[in-house]
Amino acid sequence: RDKVIWEAFYGDGKSGEYLKSLGLNVIHKNIDFFKNNCGECVISNPPFQYCKEILKRLVELKKPFILIMPCSKITTQYFRKLFSNNEDKIQIIIPRRRIQFKKMVNNKYVESNKCNFDCFYYCWKMNLPSDIIWLEN
Repeated sequence: RDKVIWEAFYGDGKSGEYLKSLGLNVIHKNIDFFKNNCGECVISNPPFQYCKEILKRLVELKKPFILIMPCSKITTQYFRKLFSNNEDKIQIIIPRRRIQFKKMVNNKYVESNKCNFDCFYYCWKMNLPSDIIWLEN
């Protein structure tokens, strides 16, 4: 709560509104993540197809983050290369159940089937009390 959060991936803007409703200081603008550097940490649900580039940029910026991403990301070579020898360890928050996403196409929500993959909250430089946290709710 003591940090300025950058919700770096705009979508429909609702995630920034939600974080603000929790009393957090949030920067949430429809700007290019790769050309900007806002806030003290990033909390977001990034576009999964750009995870490799997003993670690389966050490490280059030394920007602490919490990102929702598929659990399979941790087994990729780029993830291993970025974090296996990094002095700041990756920490994981594991949701109790599978996260269900709303699908947006051309700025409109479309019907989508239930999500068929699991996600974790990947945390870096957030100094959580444990490296793995299992959510109860």
